[in-house]
Amino acid sequence: MTLRLPASPVSSLLKQMLGRAVEAVEGGAAVRRAVSRNRDILTISSRRLDLRRYERVVALGAGKATAAMARGLEQLLGARLQGGLVVVKYGHVVPTRRIAVREAGHPYPDRAGFDAARRLMRLASRLSERDLLIVLLSGGASSLLPAPVPGISLSDKQRVTRRLLRSGARIQEINMVRKHLSAIKGGRLADMTSARIVTLILSDVLGDDVSAIASGPTAPDPTTFRHTVVCLKRHRLWSSLPDSIRKHLDRGRRGLEEETPKPGAPCFRRVDNVVIGSGASAVVEAAHAARKAGLKTVIHSTRLTGEARLAGAEFGAMAKRIQQRGLPAHRPCCVIAGGETTVTVNGQGRGGRAQEFAVAAAQAIAGLPDVWIAAAGTDGTDGPTDVAGALVSGQTAAKAGRMGIDLDAALKHNDTYPVLKRLGAHIVTGPTGTNVNDLYVLLVL
Repeated sequence: MTLRLPASPVSSLLKQMLGRAVEAVEGGAAVRRAVSRNRDILTISSRRLDLRRYERVVALGAGKATAAMARGLEQLLGARLQGGLVVVKYGHVVPTRRIAVREAGHPYPDRAGFDAARRLMRLASRLSERDLLIVLLSGGASSLLPAPVPGISLSDKQRVTRRLLRSGARIQEINMVRKHLSAIKGGRLADMTSARIVTLILSDVLGDDVSAIASGPTAPDPTTFRHTVVCLKRHRLWSSLPDSIRKHLDRGRRGLEEETPKPGAPCFRRVDNVVIGSGASAVVEAAHAARKAGLKTVIHSTRLTGEARLAGAEFGAMAKRIQQRGLPAHRPCCVIAGGETTVTVNGQGRGGRAQEFAVAAAQAIAGLPDVWIAAAGTDGTDGPTDVAGALVSGQTAAKAGRMGIDLDAALKHNDTYPVLKRLGAHIVTGPTGTNVNDLYVLLVL
């Protein structure tokens, strides 16, 4: 990871905080912490697996962090690992020896992901009850493994994905729709193989709901076709969907399509889903770094949600309360949060939720001395951009005014990327080897 921040009095501290947070949940490190091997005994969390019982050990998976996870698994298993396949976002490859790594599109699925998903499904379906399948999952897998059910094309999936991501729907809602259009998500991967399955998960979902992370390919799905139709209508998306998708979901609602596997289904008796890292872990490590630097440090939340611009404005309002009343801490202090906000896209601009958060925060702290707010995605990518997020201060809004930059217009048109680039406010990390929600940091010195 190459971490570049705007020049400011807090850049060195923020580098330490963000660096420590990301390192704590880097894919390979997370696997090595959760998994150990003593000759033929593989211990995963509290589970002990005797490798002598299995003819083959294969790893399959998808997500932005899974190449790093695959390399960590290879280091533990060595020649006992017969191979496998993981699918990552373009640019997130790391070298591996036994597990093939394929690149595909994110956040919008593409043909490379479609082909990789088909290959992954073939590999899984060929495994028997005498084999051990280790599934590696991290954020991004839902887009990276497009496997539409018969009758739905890849272009149909691309259209519905684009509409969902622009609607302001929560990730749980988006993945519920994906599960009911997929041959691999919503527990269907577990249902297509006879192998013993252990799934190692880096969570990018608040609350670490394994049925929602990566759309839960090895987890029982508590949602239904009926839930899915209701959700799409609530977000006013139903009428704009391709006919093939509406037809499939309506048939499912009427019981004419097979539901996703539910809790209690026999296939899950041979599945263990293990969360090995999450956004909460990253927040805790960032807080350690701030305390080590001598700041009073408060963890505001590890489950921050809502519209990004509203959450950013609230973070800015907190800075005012600190300066005026010493709440929730007296200065010099640091307030940290983790979570996943949403953006309801109304414009045609370029940006992401961390950048919208930062621009709204800059407006809220305008004129406040010695105040900085940073927002960054732990995967190094904020929306469809090449930056992780942004760092703003109490002087950012005034600087924008001097440069003729309209921050209100940037938010209105969801066009925060070019504004923050002109302001020199971007945080750049490149691929980080992880993906566990976003980090938000408020510094009042």
